[in-house]
Amino acid sequence: MTPSSLLVPYYEHPAERPEGWAALLAAAPRLYGVVLNPENGPGPAADPAFADVARRLRAVGVRVLGYTDTDYGRRPQAEVVVDLLRHRDWYGADGAFLDQVPTGPEAAAHFRRIGVAARAAGARTLVFNHGAQPHPSYVPLADLLVTFEGPWDTYRDLDLPPGDRYCHLVYAAPADARVTSPVQCTVPGAGAHPWGTLPHALDVGR
Repeated sequence: MTPSSLLVPYYEHPAERPEGWAALLAAAPRLYGVVLNPENGPGPAADPAFADVARRLRAVGVRVLGYTDTDYGRRPQAEVVVDLLRHRDWYGADGAFLDQVPTGPEAAAHFRRIGVAARAAGARTLVFNHGAQPHPSYVPLADLLVTFEGPWDTYRDLDLPPGDRYCHLVYAAPADARVTSPVQCTVPGAGAHPWGTLPHALDVGR
């Protein structure tokens, strides 16, 4: 992976923010992947607008990662797999972004099994969003670990361990924010919905 490639969780509907999705398509060479999140997961039925934008992202070589909430390991594996299959079948997702993954080692075996199921369902790229530094037992289970998700005011005071498979997602960030992970995303958005804004690195569509 190249330095400062972007993993973008852009939680806006393509019909409502077409200019934002157009900016992501234009930025394809700089993207590690885009997280597709129609309705806190794949939703109850396929959404044609998301299916179209996912197809267009794949056509320009961008990973499409289907968002699935694991509720810190409380969701049964079968429910998680249903979400993964819906992302694959409805949107052609070629990867999975598992949110709310715990950091403690006691859940690692559960996520090892989920990871095996995700690969069997066609996920070529698997991202775990811990939001904080996890136990080392998770490192071999995914392609990328989000080891920070939070506001810039917190991030700038941290000294996070380095890792070439770590990602930092930082919101409420200034345009000159410097992030140390090789895969990252800094956005200006804050509050309850920070991921409705595009990364500073794109410098368009906000």
